[in-house]
Amino acid sequence: MTYHLRVADLPESDRPREKLIAQGARYLTHAELIAILLGTGQGAGKLSAVGLGQHILQTLGQHQREPLSVLREMTIPELTKVPGIGPAKATTILAAIELGKRVFQTRPPDQTVINDPALGAAVLGADLMWQSQEKFAVLLLDVRHRLLATQVISIGTATETIAHPRDIFRDAIRQGATRLIVAHNHPSGNLDPSPEDLALTRQLLAGAQLLAIPLLDHLILGNGDFRSLRQTTTLWEELPQGD
Repeated sequence: MTYHLRVADLPESDRPREKLIAQGARYLTHAELIAILLGTGQGAGKLSAVGLGQHILQTLGQHQREPLSVLREMTIPELTKVPGIGPAKATTILAAIELGKRVFQTRPPDQTVINDPALGAAVLGADLMWQSQEKFAVLLLDVRHRLLATQVISIGTATETIAHPRDIFRDAIRQGATRLIVAHNHPSGNLDPSPEDLALTRQLLAGAQLLAIPLLDHLILGNGDFRSLRQTTTLWEELPQGD
């Protein structure tokens, strides 16, 4: 795609709005999604809206971090330093980012049956998803997997957190929980479990067997996504839990 062409001059199948309608939002590039928010580019002879979106991402990429990760933390003064972005475009971008955050932070009500990792991630979105520090949290469930409560166990640095099994199971016992889901966030957005994540999960699975309080999953959250260690590792096969 030529980023100096006006969007109106592009083939209809390449225009961001038409592409979204025909194929769905997930098939648009980051630059095309930003272009829909911007509406227009910089004017005659300059970047199109898509080109301006690409320019924004390239500018943010100079921070040595994933551009969208940087974008969600930007302020109006920082965004308006990008050539072609004025207050109107900057406020539109930040409003869209905030709306996206709130969608992920919509928490199911208490007593909701947590029978899918996505529901567990939704419950903890506000506490974990967009945080700049690592946090470790626990979902406390009853025997029917209904949500009783959530608890943030510990807060770490930007790169690590510390959670001890005794703290996790103490809260479960105090509140009468009979099932657990634990979770923590990776501020970097990389959802791959670290060796420490796997070691802690093994400890928790062993403790869960001993106390007869099954650990149903360990979720890693970050950048609007999550990973279920139960679904992506063999740890539960090594140390089986009850349902």
